[in-house]
Amino acid sequence: MEAVSRGAKESSGKTIGVTAKFFRSRTNQWVEKEVRKKSWQDRLFELIRLGDGYVACTGGTGTLVELAVVWEMLNKNVVEGKPLVALGDFWRPIIDRVREVECADHSPWGECKKPLIEIVSSPAAAAEYLSDVLLASPDRKK
Repeated sequence: MEAVSRGAKESSGKTIGVTAKFFRSRTNQWVEKEVRKKSWQDRLFELIRLGDGYVACTGGTGTLVELAVVWEMLNKNVVEGKPLVALGDFWRPIIDRVREVECADHSPWGECKKPLIEIVSSPAAAAEYLSDVLLASPDRKK
């Protein structure tokens, strides 16, 4: 995640790295503050707690788990009002299939009422979407 941290830092953003002892990894040079957790589960829930919004980039099983957990928490209203963005078409087949299955039986959950993941084509579009959603939220204007 060095590219994400570097991009945030070079754009005058605040960078926090949430790491886990489980992975035996450390932050990169662009991270200002490290939050160290014991397990990957603790790390995941800390990422969700700290985030105002989320971007799923192309990734593997770890990214899939993170996307699924955030999506489920939004879907079941465990976490509310936090935007979730999928970057590029990589996740589109998975998102479309889950939506199809989830909403086939007229589920009462959030995803069937309004899509909870916005799929965008570029990092700039992701930043613009997150900015628009977060600035439009009355409790986030600061």
